[in-house]
Parts: sequence; C-alpha cells; structure tokens
Amino acid sequence: MLLISRGAAMRATASDTQLTRRMFLRATSGIVSYFTAGSSMTQAASSMASRNCIMLFLTGGPSQLETFDPKPDAPSWIRGPWGVTKTRLPGVLLSEHLPRTARIMDRIALIRTMHHDAAPIHETGQRLLQTGRLGSHEWEPPHVAAVLGYLQPPLASASWAVIPGAIVDTGVAYGHGQTAGHLGFAWEPRDAAALRADSRFRAALNLERESTTLRDRYGRHPFGESCCRARRLVESGIRFVTVNMFDTVFDAVTWDCHADGGSLATTLDDYRSTLCPMFDQAFSTLIDDLDQRGLLDHTLVLAMGEFGRTPRLNPRGGRDHWTGCWSVILAGGGIRGGQVIGRSDAWAGEPVDRPVTPAELAATVFALHGFDPNRRIPGPDGQSLPLADAEPIHELMG
Repeated sequence: MLLISRGAAMRATASDTQLTRRMFLRATSGIVSYFTAGSSMTQAASSMASRNCIMLFLTGGPSQLETFDPKPDAPSWIRGPWGVTKTRLPGVLLSEHLPRTARIMDRIALIRTMHHDAAPIHETGQRLLQTGRLGSHEWEPPHVAAVLGYLQPPLASASWAVIPGAIVDTGVAYGHGQTAGHLGFAWEPRDAAALRADSRFRAALNLERESTTLRDRYGRHPFGESCCRARRLVESGIRFVTVNMFDTVFDAVTWDCHADGGSLATTLDDYRSTLCPMFDQAFSTLIDDLDQRGLLDHTLVLAMGEFGRTPRLNPRGGRDHWTGCWSVILAGGGIRGGQVIGRSDAWAGEPVDRPVTPAELAATVFALHGFDPNRRIPGPDGQSLPLADAEPIHELMG
C-alpha cells in the first residue's frame, strides 16, 4: 500500500465508459503499430542512433490545457484563462505563453495522448515516465538512463547526471524513478555536487565560460542555467542528463497548480508570469543551441511531467492531478519532428485516437539509441526483463 502524506492523492477517476473506450483505443493502436512498423523500426533507429539524451523533467505535472494542448473553443471552466498562439505547423496551437516554442514547432514532435491508469499521484507518474514501469515498494525499476549506461559502458567516468539534484519530496513515501534500481550503484546518477569532483565536469558546470548573450538567452534562473549546463555536460562526455525543473512541489512555484494555498499555492497565474515563460525561454534556446553546434541530430531532448491536470477547473480556479491524457514533447536524436501524435477530446481529458503509454515512450528511447526494446537484461531476483514492455512509437522514427 502507498503511504500518502501531505495531502497527496487526487480525486479524478474515469467513468466505466471512458475506461472501456481507452482500453479499446490502446488495444487497436497496438495492433496497428505492430503490423505497420514491425521489427524494421529498431533497425531503422540503429542507423541514426542517438548518442545522447537530455531529459527535462517538469516536476509537478504541467496542465496540458495551459501548455501544449489548449482548447480555445471549450467552455471557460474547461479552457482556462489564457489564450493561444499559432505555431509553424498549420492548425496546431500552443498556449499564448509559449511563443518561442511555437516558432520551433517544425523541429518538435508533440504527443498529446500520453496516459496511464496507475494512482494519480506524483510518484507513480515519475516512475512510469522515467522507467517505463511502475514496480512496487520493494522494487524500483531502473531509470532508462541507468539501463543505457548498463548497455553501453560510459566513455567518461559517468554516463548519467541529474542536475541540479534529484527529486526529494512530492508527497508520498515512494521512489521517484531516478535511480539505477536493481542494476546497482555503478549505474547511479551523479548530481552537480558529485560531478565537481572531476575536473572535466567541473569545467562543464562553470557557466562563466559561456557568453553573456547565450546565458541571457537561456535565462538567468535555475532552470535556464541547468539547461545550459546539460548541453555542456553532453559535450564533456556524459551521455544522459536529467534536468529536474524542481526537486519538490511544496512551498514553491511549480507546475502543481492546485491553487490550494499554504504549501501548494501555485495558481494558473503563475503559469502566465513564471512557469511558461521560464520553460519557453530555456527549452527553445536549448534546441537552437544544440542545433547550431551540430549536436541536435544525435541528442534526444524530452520534456515531460508526471501527469496532466483535470480538464475542469477546481473551485479555486486551479487544476488537480489527471492521468487520463496529457502532453510530452521531443526533439532531436533522430526523431521525425514537425508532427503531432494523437488527438485528445474536446476537453483534453481523454485520447480520441492514438493513445500513448509510458512504456511506449521508454521503448522509443531505447530504440532511438539503437537497442531493440525486446532485448533482455537482468531483472530483480535473478529474473530477466525486456528493456521495455511495449513497442516504440513508430511515428517518431525518422
């Protein structure tokens, strides 16, 4: 049983009709994916394999309606207070507070139908999105970066970094999915403090070596500086960098927009004034910076939170936890950009077509790095496991 603390788990449950429809969509999608993509997918991925990955983890769970899947024609109690902006893709809209991301949409793949059926708490989503599996209290599955490190021993003395540091508290006594799990200590990540013990990585973390102009473009805030450091760490030889936008959801402005006051006081107004501009600035600059340095083709960039937010505004004008449908964005690393995968319903609450699961996302990361997701590795208790419990997202394969 999960140990819930600090008022965690939310009250959103789908109706029997929604669950039946979702299961049907998932099943038929899987059949279509199998017969259209087949085993040639990973062969194609191998020829353009990503060498690096930067995962931007948007702790707290951004609202899909206020970011990547706005519904301007929905009632006000669904669509929320903010408008939309056009992107470089005809007919594709983003929040009005993501104008820079809208301008690079031709290089981005946007998944609008990520979903899962586990408990709607931060920790389950954090595990699922970063490992592809839920595990249990007794077993935390290894992060995809730890698995990649195990499969391809590092060229440098570290293969995976988590900066500025790991997630520490999101409300429940349950692992956050940012460890090597049963693979062991050798594949654990290093945080910024540990990286500074190596002169190469210490230099990479020193932003004084960057121009004032570029630092201003990333943003003089912790997230912007971490994104810049992620690029520098990749250049220094670390293949996988996780950037945690926040290490907690309490007593700070984060994506966790309950508008509850007290320790969970973030509101949708904070999306307008702080969160969206901060993300928009740092993410778009990271993509441009990697591209200009010739790194984007071989560096996969993912930006995602652990779940979405309720389609209906709560009585305080905020949004609560929602696992029925939300958005993930990807760029670089051999993906096919300039597309939207999946379509949500009129309230951005459920997939209408092409539902996507965290297991498929994990399989895609492995495939883009040139590994067959069906390949087996040691599991807990001496049992072997496939890299992922699903096939890759075939639409992403370039």
